[in-house]
Amino acid sequence: MDAPSGAPILLLQESGGTRALPIWVGAAEASAIANALEGLVPPRPMTHDLMVRLLAELGHDRVSGRITGMQDGVFHAELEVDGHVLAARPSDVAALAVRSGIVITAPESLMDEVGVEVEEPAKDEVEQFRAFLDQVNPDDFEAS
Repeated sequence: MDAPSGAPILLLQESGGTRALPIWVGAAEASAIANALEGLVPPRPMTHDLMVRLLAELGHDRVSGRITGMQDGVFHAELEVDGHVLAARPSDVAALAVRSGIVITAPESLMDEVGVEVEEPAKDEVEQFRAFLDQVNPDDFEAS
């Protein structure tokens, strides 16, 4: 959680390193990612669950995600499916990754430019985030 604003942040940790890409996401997107990380299975499939199942049912086994860059403070991403590249939001790529195990990559130059050094989050921060997700409602946010 972003301390000043209380907004959820997706931290994509560098594999084998100490840096992460901090990507601010909406409450609904954070909830979709957190629910999958906690193993919560909804009674009916949510969009990301449906997409993972669709890719599997159609036999798409070469799927990867990539954070491609940042422009005007907004991160951009791509989803590659069997050689086809689709523009995507980083939060959608992350939501698919936690459900299916796809790998998310980012250019080293992007990590050098906007990556931040991170420490292991304190347990109380994780609990605060879970409490936020349990109480948040999409109506709590104004459309921009």
